[in-house]
Parts: sequence; C-alpha cells; structure tokens
Amino acid sequence: MTVERTVLLWFGQASQDAATHTNLSAVRTDGKVIWLAGDETASIERLTANDELKPTEYGDERTFRLADFVTLPGQDPDEEADIEGIARTGRFLWAVGSHSLRRRQIKDRHSGAKALKRLSRITGQDNRQLLVRIPVVDVDDLPTLVPSASYDGVVHQAASLAPHENLRELLRYDEHLSAFLAIPSKDNGLDIEGIAVQGDRVYLGLRGPVLRGWAFVLEIRPYVNPAEPARLRLREFEDGMPYRKHVLDLDGLGVRDLCPSGDDMLILAGPTMDLDGPVRIYRWLDACHAEMPEIVRADKIRRERELTFGEGDDHAEGIGLIGPAEDGRLLVVYDSPAAARMTGEGAIVADIVRLPAPAGS
Repeated sequence: MTVERTVLLWFGQASQDAATHTNLSAVRTDGKVIWLAGDETASIERLTANDELKPTEYGDERTFRLADFVTLPGQDPDEEADIEGIARTGRFLWAVGSHSLRRRQIKDRHSGAKALKRLSRITGQDNRQLLVRIPVVDVDDLPTLVPSASYDGVVHQAASLAPHENLRELLRYDEHLSAFLAIPSKDNGLDIEGIAVQGDRVYLGLRGPVLRGWAFVLEIRPYVNPAEPARLRLREFEDGMPYRKHVLDLDGLGVRDLCPSGDDMLILAGPTMDLDGPVRIYRWLDACHAEMPEIVRADKIRRERELTFGEGDDHAEGIGLIGPAEDGRLLVVYDSPAAARMTGEGAIVADIVRLPAPAGS
C-alpha cells in the first residue's frame, strides 16, 4: 500500500461514547468537510478540515440525526441504521443502510447449549432497510444537511424509499439474489456496503452475496414525484425491471465501498465473510456509462492497490477522493482501528493513499 500521509479525525464526546469513531463504515469527501457514518448509529457525521487543500486533521464534529430528515422504517428513530455507504453529488447527500440480517455472536463467557443457541439466532433491524436523499446547502460556508431546500425555484425535500418498497422487497424474486435474503450478512447473505451516484444513476455495491467469485453491483434510477416529495420511486429500465445487475470479477472479494472517479468507479473490495483481508482497490473502467448489465472482467477492471489489514482489526471500510480525480489521492477510513490508529487524545488516524498514474500518462 502506498500511504502518502495520514490525517487525524477528531470526534466529539458523544460519538466517542457511542463508539462511532471506532465503527466507521462510510466516508465521502466534500470540499472542506468530510461526511462519515458509523454502523452502530442512525446519524451522519460532518467533520471540517483545518486546511481544505492539504488537510492534516478534521474536527469540529456536527451530528445530523436521520430521523430529523426522513421517517425511518423502524419504530425507534435512534435504532442503528447500519449506514454502509454515503454519496455526495450535485445538491444532495445520499445514504444507504446495509439491508442485512445478523447472526448473534458467541462471546467469551458463553459455552455449551447457550453458545449454540446464540449462534442459531438471526435478527434484523428495520432501520437498516434505508435509502435516503437529503438536500445540502451552504450554511456559514459549510455544506449542511437540511430537511428541504429550493433549487431553481423548485422545493426539494429529504426523501426515502417507502418501507414496503425497500431493496429487500425489490429482490424477493431475483434469480441470483433472492435465495440469500434470509442469510445473515457475514454468512454470504445480502449486505449493501457502498453507494455511488452519477447523474440519475445510483450504484449499490454488495459485500454479499458473492457467487462463484463474482461480486454484484446494483444500478437503480431513483426519482421523486412532485406529488409525493418525501418519497423516492424507481424508474424502470428497458426490460421493465427497476434495477440492473452488474457482476464483477474481484478475485472472489465483495464490495466494501464505491467511489466515482471521472467516468470510472473505484471499488474498495474485501472478504464477504467475517475474515481478515485481503483488501484491495479496483478501478471499473467507464462504469458510469454502462448501458446494459455488464460482466466486468479483465478488459474492464484493473487492480489499483493492495491495502494493509490487521488480525481482527484495521478493516478498511470507506474511501473518498481527496482533491481532483486526476490526482489519484484517496482518504481511507477503518472499522475496528488498530491501537496505533487511536491517539491518546481521542483522535483516529486515517490514511491518504496515492493511486497509480493512469495508463499512458
């Protein structure tokens, strides 16, 4: 891995108490700020750079509760949404929950029948079934999430998919993915772990399932009917389906994050199961112009970087471009950071990685 330098991420006491800073699952850069999410809360965090052109640290955290913008699917607005992907494009920020189920873990104090009983229990959380688009405006020269905003004379509200139209429902009869809806995420079940938006295209990367080594990226085209401004709907493609499936040869790995880079798509990839490494960054060439379901293999995808990983810690979970796409610098944030990434003052160390120069440059 080519780490050019590191930056410090400073979180407030509330995020430290909720362990958001050690459960980072998504990041997106946005000028002088970065947007982050942890997989144990139902909020989006904003940190501000000390230097927009060459930051060494981000701080002055502000928390935005999702329930202040949209009606969440669950009864408890503060139940974790397991946000696994953030996208920032145009005048909106997008966020997606994992849509996954989870299997209870055997802890050190459990043994015998009690341990086996825990391992048999599968649970879900309604707030994980979330796809949301929130308007962004500048407040005090900083991008800020707001419930609604007027652009070009049109008022845009924060909007989300209706609970009965969530992505799990969308895939109930899918020939490849439906069989994995009842399987927990770490067992190769459905697990959305990345979102990227280009124009009207929304790409969703799946950590699982991975089928015979092929990873999936879903493409959807959300829109808002002015008569229902708080509701996202999905346009149908030419075949009448509300989504497309692209399958990618990521050497048996699943998608951990997506990040647009010009017309290409950068993909953070790692194991779909509960395993350490390998973790890699791939470039899906011309992904943002795909006009049909694609089989993405050697001629359309390129391995860019190998990332380091720890034993039980330091799992890369989010990537975001720093500066112009042609500079090839990525901010990388980690779930379960190693002890060396946690400073005595409470900051978390993130990496800035340099990607290879484009072919022919």
